[in-house]
Amino acid sequence: MDKFVIKGPSKVKGVVSCSGSKNLALPLLAATLLFDKPVILKNLPNVRDVQTMLNLLKLLGSNIQLSENKRVVKISKGRKTKLVAPHSLISTMRAGILVLGPLVAKYGSAVTAFPGGCVLNGKSGRPIDLHLDALKKLGVSHVLKRGYIHARSNGKLKGSKIRFKSISVGATQQAILSSVISIGVSNLTNIAIEPEILELIKFLNSAGAKIKFSGKRSLKIEGVNYLNPTNFSIMGDRIEAGTFMCLACLNQGELEIQNFDPKTVKKEIEYLKKTGAKIKIFDNKVFVKGSKKIKSINKLITQEAPGFPTDIAPIFTVLMCIARGKSVIVENIFQSRTMHIFELKRLGAKIDIKGNKIIINGNSKFLEGATLTSSDLRGSAALVLAATISKGVSEILRVYQCDRGYEKFEKKLKKIGVQIRREK
Repeated sequence: MDKFVIKGPSKVKGVVSCSGSKNLALPLLAATLLFDKPVILKNLPNVRDVQTMLNLLKLLGSNIQLSENKRVVKISKGRKTKLVAPHSLISTMRAGILVLGPLVAKYGSAVTAFPGGCVLNGKSGRPIDLHLDALKKLGVSHVLKRGYIHARSNGKLKGSKIRFKSISVGATQQAILSSVISIGVSNLTNIAIEPEILELIKFLNSAGAKIKFSGKRSLKIEGVNYLNPTNFSIMGDRIEAGTFMCLACLNQGELEIQNFDPKTVKKEIEYLKKTGAKIKIFDNKVFVKGSKKIKSINKLITQEAPGFPTDIAPIFTVLMCIARGKSVIVENIFQSRTMHIFELKRLGAKIDIKGNKIIINGNSKFLEGATLTSSDLRGSAALVLAATISKGVSEILRVYQCDRGYEKFEKKLKKIGVQIRREK
């Protein structure tokens, strides 16, 4: 397994360009199963989870044509669509479950393994019951056999009223994808409104879908018979942008972060400014200058959009490790998103966990290098950033977790001044 070897502390300066959004690319790729005509997606991120989803689509029978630089993909329906999504692919990423709804909506049945990805416990253990409940209301029955979901419909799916018991990005995407070509009208309430959801709606409407907001967290979807071929560009990755913004602040550096919409990181900008960072905002980029005296944050709570994103919380935690004073981060989405905390302690960080609260006693002195093990995607990025502010050499093991969501991470870091290399 690959590892990163990082010599710190680093001083970062320069320009970073964000890749396409991984969290948007995955539902868009799943959506292509609804189409009879070709779909072209631009600004595709070349990350592990996207590669896995492309392999899954191939296995299901889709024709995949990638450009030479792998930034553009043309996906078209194959001669025969297979309806089984195997454990070998689904188990490695959470978003694999999103093929279930489109397959049943289009072909009347599907079999998928339970999804994998990051092992994070949420309010209900990151369950898929919200996905299955939504599908049930649209006319899908299912049984569970040996780790697989066997789903079936009696004819075309029928529009329905779906109110989610709790806000879920994945379940919202599943319900949208399953309702688009159903018969009649679906009304979805208590939906997630992350930027990736808004872009998914934009993509489907560009292909002839009839989706519109009927309230802040409500959608009205009129089913259509088919979707038209479309050409769509994937937005820049807001989580990657937030990661590099935190890096600039950590290292008291200066970074220009390009190729994304700053409106998608409003909360990150708000809280980074509270730490003392100076941030200039442009149309498709930001300029971040870290403060020499990082201020602590009394209380930060992760919330569904438009609140502070849970994916940035592990990275922000690292920043608070060298802030002046005590900080509290309340993880309100995934309450067990704390595996990286134990690794940060190896570096000398002073952190305690009480329930869903992460209590950090900041120290302006640099941490000490150590060997660290990645447990999940965003936690692994947090460890990499922590290593850049630690004295001496750190090794980050299991960096395939980073590879799932960050394209050419070490190359981008090296370009802006981080002493990092990848080793087997």
